[in-house]
Amino acid sequence: MYSQSFQGTGRLIKLIFRQDGLKIFVWLLALISVSLAAAAAYPTVYTDEQSIQAFALTMNNPAMIAMLGPGYAMENYTTTAVIFGHEMLLFTAIAVAIMNILFVGRSTRADEEDGRIEIIRSLPVGRLSYLSAATIAAVMTNVLLAVLLGGGLYALGIERMDLASSLLYGANLGALGLVFAAFTALFAQLAETSRGATMFSFVALMVAYLVRAVGDVSSETLSFFSPLGWAVRTEVFVGDHWWPVLLSLAIAVVIMVVSFYLNAIRDLGSAFISARKGKEHASPFLQTPFGLNLSLQFTNIAAWAVGIFVISAAFGAVLGDLETYFADMEFIQAYLANDPGETMTEQFIMLLMAIMSMISAIPAVMTVLRLKGEEDKNRTEHFYGRAVSRTKVMGSYLLLAILVSFIMQSLVALGLWSVGTMDDALTFNTAFSSALVYLPAIWIMIGLAVLFVGAAPKATGVVWFYVVFCFIIVYLGGLFDFPAWVNNISSFEHVPLIPAEDIDYMPLTMMTIVSIVFAIIGFIGYNQRDIQG
Repeated sequence: MYSQSFQGTGRLIKLIFRQDGLKIFVWLLALISVSLAAAAAYPTVYTDEQSIQAFALTMNNPAMIAMLGPGYAMENYTTTAVIFGHEMLLFTAIAVAIMNILFVGRSTRADEEDGRIEIIRSLPVGRLSYLSAATIAAVMTNVLLAVLLGGGLYALGIERMDLASSLLYGANLGALGLVFAAFTALFAQLAETSRGATMFSFVALMVAYLVRAVGDVSSETLSFFSPLGWAVRTEVFVGDHWWPVLLSLAIAVVIMVVSFYLNAIRDLGSAFISARKGKEHASPFLQTPFGLNLSLQFTNIAAWAVGIFVISAAFGAVLGDLETYFADMEFIQAYLANDPGETMTEQFIMLLMAIMSMISAIPAVMTVLRLKGEEDKNRTEHFYGRAVSRTKVMGSYLLLAILVSFIMQSLVALGLWSVGTMDDALTFNTAFSSALVYLPAIWIMIGLAVLFVGAAPKATGVVWFYVVFCFIIVYLGGLFDFPAWVNNISSFEHVPLIPAEDIDYMPLTMMTIVSIVFAIIGFIGYNQRDIQG
């Protein structure tokens, strides 16, 4: 009886990899390549013991501890391997957690919501087979990440990156990924929708980060209640503690056991936390394409808005001390335009605005791509069963995406300005000008999303490739000295850097025109192609 519950698991693993194999490959390629590229670059930035010790000193303050985790003893900062482990581990761990949340959410509650599991259950497979297949696929993915990343770091031949330490770095990330894979599997049993399961998982990730940040600054005991708190205590490349990896694996196993139990006792399509019931009668606004679109995406937009404002406010709170924090940090200075006429704070604001604008572009692009998701689930039939044109439907998504970009950028500026602690306070006009000037660059991404949804719906993933490309250019363009033509492909390269530069309206106007052209092509294609379903 027990074995029958897992019947057909092997075949379902193959099915899951056929369905999501390309996405997994792209995630692994991005995580491993960026990590190895950064590790290889560190020795060229920290060239002597003095620069390494300068980094150690900058880590010895509450703001940096909250951001990156507790540093090792300063006397252990003897090689760039230690700096790499301290500065890259936490942010890479967050990226690994996001990969697992999206993958497991897609392979559990999303497939159940779309009816795939119901079809599979009609075949000779066990009740727990699909969840076990998703779990094993997640384990295989994280083990592959751990082995390839650990082996890649060892192959670089950097001092202190021996085989055992490199494998610990990879295993730490893989184990942490399994923790959040298990959390997502648990929330997939509790929540009634895939959106709810994913939202709960991301909330768990944010809470884990906040608990770790507060605990690392004020109480180490509190940090042990966060998986991220364990991960940053491996002291990789110095102490090489394996207990955080073992603890993460143990917690992941416990959570997965609970997930399997809940999956076994609930009915297909049901959940332990019911979705909120809607109103019996829709308002006139809700009966419009834009109103319905806003209602369906409001929770997601609101969550992104809160997160972006909190992050911006957190950076604003430490602006006054940036001169002290970063004055001697050569790795940060490698990213910044070293203009003697500008303070480190002003240069950091320019970098911060570029990074936050990249984050703001994500919900804006997601807003447009939601139309493709609705089409894939045959829900656009509800639109076109009424007297509604395709132009009006797609226009509602485009309009909402533009509004989202404006809202997110305004919150970036408001968060940075409202709690800024600079001696010379960041003015309201400077904060908003330096944020809103990135809108045309974000509109390029929105226009690309409209173009692919309308003219090439099977290639919509290219939009995310472009977003990642722009992110790499923002982070690594100056450090790796990419050719000018490569940098110019990114729309963010053509944005004037306020407050260091005056606003140049020519590139902003050209980007706006290009985004309009992309959107027009998308509208034409959407009106001419067949609609799925």
